[in-house]
Amino acid sequence: MSTGFGGHIRKGKRGKPVGSGMVRAGLGGVNTTIALERGTQPFHQIDGQHYIKPIQHMLAGFKNFDPATEKKLACHPDLPQYAQKIAYESKSISQQATGDLITIAFYYLLRIGEYTTKTKRKKKRTRTRQFREKDVTFFKIINGRMCELPRNAPEADIVTADAATLRISNQKNGHAGACVSNWANLKHPERCPVRALARRVLHIRSHSKSGNAMLCAFWDKFGKGEVTDNMIRFAVKHAAAALDYPSRGIKIERVDTHSLRSGGACALSKAGRKPHEIMKMGRWAPNSLSFMEYIQEQLSSFSMGMSTEMSEIEVFTNMEGAVNGDDLRQATIH
Repeated sequence: MSTGFGGHIRKGKRGKPVGSGMVRAGLGGVNTTIALERGTQPFHQIDGQHYIKPIQHMLAGFKNFDPATEKKLACHPDLPQYAQKIAYESKSISQQATGDLITIAFYYLLRIGEYTTKTKRKKKRTRTRQFREKDVTFFKIINGRMCELPRNAPEADIVTADAATLRISNQKNGHAGACVSNWANLKHPERCPVRALARRVLHIRSHSKSGNAMLCAFWDKFGKGEVTDNMIRFAVKHAAAALDYPSRGIKIERVDTHSLRSGGACALSKAGRKPHEIMKMGRWAPNSLSFMEYIQEQLSSFSMGMSTEMSEIEVFTNMEGAVNGDDLRQATIH
């Protein structure tokens, strides 16, 4: 019966098969419900930790036939620059907010759920909380010292701030109260994430005084609105198409909202930043395995020159080969 139920889950809705992980989650939910009602786990072995053999074999078989996950590819630094340029060529407040958020997301390595609202809300609550206006703190160098600007700082000080910090109350990996900071790009102000944050904060403050408004909020002639994940997705794909990403070997369907976070991480790596600095900026957990996938699999520079360096290594001594290889397991100590 359990394997039959697993097969039914596998079929998915409208005949579209789901992955083995979804089948495992479905069986786990049913198993937990029965355990709470009757005090037994019918899908588990006596030890209570492993599924019974038929279920194990079923899940292993499903996993072998799961399609390979196609990851989204990193965007290049010219994408947020282009998206913001196009946004401010229009007079649409929503497009300008979208352009600024794309710049902020790229340079602060943000997850999509941290700076936008969902187009379709899920009933299930997630850990991730969106950044609010009061989560932004600006800093300015005064008499050689970096000083925090007060929340009621004048507009002139905010638009010329030298750095800005974002603090999130909770995030995907459960690390609450994480902070990430960035300095202003004085050489290229049009690419500056601190200037983009300043525009967002000043716009929100002119319409809301509580500080609780989300960073994605905007007000236009129709009233209050919020930048959604789909708005970011459309702008990112439009910019990738306009910049002819396919000629760079990047298909448009493989560019999405996640490309901003991975693109920012790759840009930092190319700029020579150390892994722990990138992990700090992106707020990855210290033992994160996904972090290295961001860098190693997407950068051609990661393997650049490797074969040349390997071929130039001189003959080396294998010390294990010189050790006596007798099998002493049968030897008896008297």
